[in-house]
Amino acid sequence: MKVTKSTKLFSRARKVIPGGVNSPVRALKAVGARPIFIEKAKGAYIYDADGNRYIDYCLSWGPMILGHARKEVLDEVKKVMAKGTSFGIPTELETRLAEMIVRAVGSIEKIRLVSSGTEAVMTAIRLARAYTGREKIIKFIGCYHGHVDYLLVQAGSGPMTLGAPSSPGVPKDFTKHTILLPFNNIEAAKNAFRKYAGRIAAVIVESVAGNMGVVPPKKGFLQGLRRLCSSNKSVLIFDEVITGFRLGYGSTQELFNVNADLTCLGKIIGGGFPIGACGGKAEIMNSLAPDGKVYQAGTLSGNPVCVAAGITTLKILKTKRPYSALDKYTKNLCEQISETLGRKGVEHCINQVGSMFTVFFNPGPVSDYASAVKSDTGMYAKYFRGMLKRGVYVPPSQFEACFVSTAHTQRDFALTLSAIERSF
Repeated sequence: MKVTKSTKLFSRARKVIPGGVNSPVRALKAVGARPIFIEKAKGAYIYDADGNRYIDYCLSWGPMILGHARKEVLDEVKKVMAKGTSFGIPTELETRLAEMIVRAVGSIEKIRLVSSGTEAVMTAIRLARAYTGREKIIKFIGCYHGHVDYLLVQAGSGPMTLGAPSSPGVPKDFTKHTILLPFNNIEAAKNAFRKYAGRIAAVIVESVAGNMGVVPPKKGFLQGLRRLCSSNKSVLIFDEVITGFRLGYGSTQELFNVNADLTCLGKIIGGGFPIGACGGKAEIMNSLAPDGKVYQAGTLSGNPVCVAAGITTLKILKTKRPYSALDKYTKNLCEQISETLGRKGVEHCINQVGSMFTVFFNPGPVSDYASAVKSDTGMYAKYFRGMLKRGVYVPPSQFEACFVSTAHTQRDFALTLSAIERSF
């Protein structure tokens, strides 16, 4: 497998782009590899600049649930682009996408479209603080909510700690109101509400964690957070940028029988184009300008091209309802991966929810960040490089999610298992 052009393109990029990439994980440093540069994609496959084809389980970090370059999505995008690509003025398309989301997610009564998941989270936190008149936020260790200053924090040594900045350039004052707790630990959350009684504006959580690898919520965890927020008049925020429309048509809130006050969406609702959204109860959302005093704005918010791609994607998902089949195929693939690794004597466990899964090189179980980081990252790097060499692209980090699309076939799964067999 030649990667000559990718190597040259990386050298060229490093001269003008910090690290040669526009998002750090793409540098492949965590897995001891060099970036591959992608030229095109179709269905379940990506093709690099050297013409190598890879079965793609990253899927642009989740949004390509229908596979790459889905014809119906591209056709609609082309029609909209012919009319203009950005206006900065309202379009009917924005309302149509908003209506589809409101109908699909029971807890969302109104929604504001933005251009990224990070923007959606910023909006949700600002709304929660304004609505409650409080400042403190609870987040969970290992859950990632974009590169917002006050959520870009690391934990101290205790089970409950105020966050310290995890990146230079973030002042300590920006994170002093962020309380970090272990994921899946409802007792820690109860203790935090007791310690900071009447001071917690919101709890933000990934309903299924996807940024420490896939970690599902324990039974009763999300429901416990709902009860704590309701009894303390705090806002419950679900970050569903990854899981929204990925695990079912709508959010995970129906799946787990719990409603958030605010929900952050992204990825799939843009059909592969940059998008984000924050939606929830009308009484909270009405605080946003121009109706209320909470300011939020964006030149490309509700961009017609992104919105058209999202509308078409959601239409297909609503009509086809592929979720049961995706869950079945993904579960079967995970069972066969586990069987293959077991035969090879490789310690591992696999977490799977619907069409999301992570192979942890860790005997498990993995239920939070502390158990996830016990994984053998050196073994994962070997796994990544072996799979890449054999034409399978998995996330270049132990602590990310794999995704399955409707474009993946049984042949793709068989080739994937063969690649694992040969990699070890």
